Amino acid sequence: MANPLQALLELDETEKTERGLMHTPREIFQQPETWKQSYDYCFGRKQEIEAFLERTGIGKDHASPIVLLVGAGSSDYIGRALVHLLRRQWRCEVIAVASTELLLDVESYLLPGREYLWISFSRSGDSSEGVAVLQDALLSHPQVRHLVVTCNAKSRMAQLCSQHPERALALVLGETVNDRGLAMTSSFTNMVVAGQFLANLHKLEPYAGTLDCMTKVGARLLSSAPHLASVITARGFARACFVGSAALAAVADESALKLVELTGGKIQTMAQSTLGLRHGPMSAIDQSTLFVQYLSSDLRYRNYEMDLLEEVGRKGLAGARLVITGQKLETPEDLAEYVLCLETPAGFPDDCRPPLDAMVGQLLGLFASIRAGLQPDNPSPSGAISRVVSGVRVHR
Repeated sequence: MANPLQALLELDETEKTERGLMHTPREIFQQPETWKQSYDYCFGRKQEIEAFLERTGIGKDHASPIVLLVGAGSSDYIGRALVHLLRRQWRCEVIAVASTELLLDVESYLLPGREYLWISFSRSGDSSEGVAVLQDALLSHPQVRHLVVTCNAKSRMAQLCSQHPERALALVLGETVNDRGLAMTSSFTNMVVAGQFLANLHKLEPYAGTLDCMTKVGARLLSSAPHLASVITARGFARACFVGSAALAAVADESALKLVELTGGKIQTMAQSTLGLRHGPMSAIDQSTLFVQYLSSDLRYRNYEMDLLEEVGRKGLAGARLVITGQKLETPEDLAEYVLCLETPAGFPDDCRPPLDAMVGQLLGLFASIRAGLQPDNPSPSGAISRVVSGVRVHR
């Protein structure tokens, strides 16, 4: 059967432009091959990154800074996808904090006498909140050093880093992943890869092998997942609930955002933790709801997730259940109507799965957007949201 994503890529340029399909399908499709490019870029700056992190105290257990992962929207979810990995690999306190929260009350996140490293993620590097937070911190908080990961070399955030080289460093990923579509797709996964590179800076040989595996799995996924996403979205679900644990909880957040963004809010979405769903939000799941579970490879999490899938099915709460799993399940028919297996090797860590799993949410958003009669490149005809959040008045 023809790959529906490939069919979109093969449309002529005029039709792509008219239907708002010039950028988003290509940006989803290009992801596996661009991950290696982002790795190579970071590797080329390895010594510079190592020297900068050494100055911050990373790797020195007795003098490690508190690390904040900063971003808004999808960029916030990048931090949430990395927080457990960075905390474990760097052996220091790592916290994901939205830049929108830091802008409101930065003092609540700074302890007297402590040193800090803020790693900011921003596709455009020009969002109002991100620029304001970085600018104010550089001016008023000398105990904070900054590492900015962006996809825009001309961004205000990159320029600010160049003006303060003693305290700030910008990693600017390739222009190819500076997505032109409204919704972040390849920029999201490539900034996650950059964060994984940072976490594994002193273990790059095994991580390079993991990334090579991710690239191959991602290419396979893009040959099978588009058809499934097209079939599911054709059923016309009005709601979707995404559930995940640890790093995959951030994927659930990002998937919920992708689907609501790309459908202009026509599909209402939510993201919940496996155990948190029962504490009220489960009441919103009905037969108009697509229930999506990112199934962990960790047995501790998976047992709870399987129980939840069984309960949702037993109570007849969802119109359909979709499970995304690393390895094949023994009895998937008892758990879900749809199962998508990534076919990752045994032992493949959940911490490295977000770039793979996130593509499922992107594909659901893409095909749901088309079904809703919208233009995926610009799915907000009212102008309610835009590619770069700007014009936010900053109150000081």
